[in-house]
Amino acid sequence: MEAVDAVPVHLNGKVAIEDFDLTVVEAEHGDKQNGREIVLGRNVHTTCLEVTEPEANDESTGDKEAYMASVLARYRKNLMERTKHHLGYPYNLDFDYGALGQLQHFSINNLGDPFIESNYGVHSRQFEVGVLDWFARLWEIEKSEYWGYITNCGTEGNLHGILVGREVFPDGILYASRESHYSVFKAARMYRMGCVKVDCLVSGEIDCADFKVKLLANKDKPAIINVNIGTTVKGAVDDLDLVIQTLEESGFSQDRFYIHCDGALFGLMMPFVKRAPKVTFKKPIGSVSVSGHKFVGCPMPCGVQITRMEHINVLSSNVEYLASRDATIMGSRNGHAPIFLWYTLNRKGYKGFQKEVQKCLRNAYYLKDRLRDAGISAMLNELSSTVVFERPIDEDFVRRWQLACQGNIAHVVVMPSVTIEKLDDFVNELVEKRSTWYQDEKVRPPCIAADIGSQNCSCDLHK
Repeated sequence: MEAVDAVPVHLNGKVAIEDFDLTVVEAEHGDKQNGREIVLGRNVHTTCLEVTEPEANDESTGDKEAYMASVLARYRKNLMERTKHHLGYPYNLDFDYGALGQLQHFSINNLGDPFIESNYGVHSRQFEVGVLDWFARLWEIEKSEYWGYITNCGTEGNLHGILVGREVFPDGILYASRESHYSVFKAARMYRMGCVKVDCLVSGEIDCADFKVKLLANKDKPAIINVNIGTTVKGAVDDLDLVIQTLEESGFSQDRFYIHCDGALFGLMMPFVKRAPKVTFKKPIGSVSVSGHKFVGCPMPCGVQITRMEHINVLSSNVEYLASRDATIMGSRNGHAPIFLWYTLNRKGYKGFQKEVQKCLRNAYYLKDRLRDAGISAMLNELSSTVVFERPIDEDFVRRWQLACQGNIAHVVVMPSVTIEKLDDFVNELVEKRSTWYQDEKVRPPCIAADIGSQNCSCDLHK
C-alpha cells in the first residue's frame, strides 16, 4: 500500500524563514515535477506593509489617515490591474454585492451547528440553511436526510467529507487519484489515514483498472474514496458510476465504502451541462462539497459541504458554552458568506447558472481552437472549461497572466468573468512572445503528449 507521509516534509529539512528567500527549490522528497524545478513566488516579507504605532499628534494632523488612504488607493489600483490579467485560477470575478454593504458593520458569526441556534444572536443561520436546502435539492436529497454547513473554503469541505468517512470507517483506507487536490492528501496526513494513490488516464480522470487492482490488494479494509468532479489541473471528471461499479466488482458492498465527491468548481457546473453524468445522493455517495468563491463568485473564500444525516451523529456533540451542537471543523464561521451566497442564488437561479455554464464552455472551446490554430499544444476535456496547454517558458509571462502551472503544462480556467476579448488579448500576446522564445532553432516547444495525449500535442514530433 502506498501511504502518504504522516507529517509534512519541510524544505531541506528546515523551517527557518530564510529558506523561503529562495526563488527556486526542489519538490518535496527531492522530486522534480517532470524534470522541472518548482518555482516559488517572491518572499512577501520584501513587500509587506509595516504596522506602525500612531504618533501623538496623528489625530490633529491627519497624517496617519492620509497615509493609510493612499496605501488603500494604490492597493485598489493593483487589484484592478491584477483582475484584468487573471486567467489561471477558478474564480468568478464578475459580481456586484453593493446591496450588502449595509451589513458590513456587523460581526456575523454562525458558530456551531447551522440548524440549531446558539446564544450568540448576531448570526445568519436563516440564510445558511436556505442555501443548504438549495444545494440539497440540486443533489437530490431530502431535507430530513441531510446535514451540512457553509465552510470557510473548499479545502474545509474535503477535510470534513473525508473526516466523516474516517469516522464511519475508522480502519478504512483513503483512495484518491494522483490528480486529486492536494487538500485530500493533507487530510490523510492530518487524520493519520492510510492513503493509496490511484493512477490516472491521460485526461486526468481516475484509472478504474488501477483502482480495482489496488482495491483487491486491500480487500480486508473498508474503502473511503475521493471522487473528483473536476480535477485541479486538467478539469477531468471522474466517472462516479464506474467508480461504484468497480467497488462492487471488487467485492465491496455499500456498507463497506464511503464516497466523498470533491466538486470544488465543476460540482456546481455539471448539473447544468447536457448529457453530463449526475452527482446525486440517489447514488451511494456519502458527501459532496463545492466552493462558493469559484463559479458562484463570492468575494470571500467559502464553500458548501453536505453529507447524510445518518453519518453526522458520530461527529456531533452538545456544547453548553454555545447552547448548540457542533459537528463542523472550524467552529466559528463567517456569517457574511451565507448571505452573499443566498443573494447570488436568488438573483441568478437555475436558469442564470445554466446560461453562465454554457457561456464558459463555449468560450473554453473558442480558446482551445485559437491555441491549436496557432500551433500551440492544447487540450480541453469534454465536461470542462479548463484549457490545458504548453507551459510558457517565460516566468514573467506566467506571473502576468497568473497562470497555474505543473511540469510542462499550464492552464486557463474559463469562468463567467472571462470574456472573448480577454482571451484574444491573451492568445495574441502568447503568440507574439512565442515568436521570440522559439526564434532560435535550438530551443523548441516541449512535447506534452504524455500530459495531454499525442492527438492534442503540436510539438515537432506530433504536429
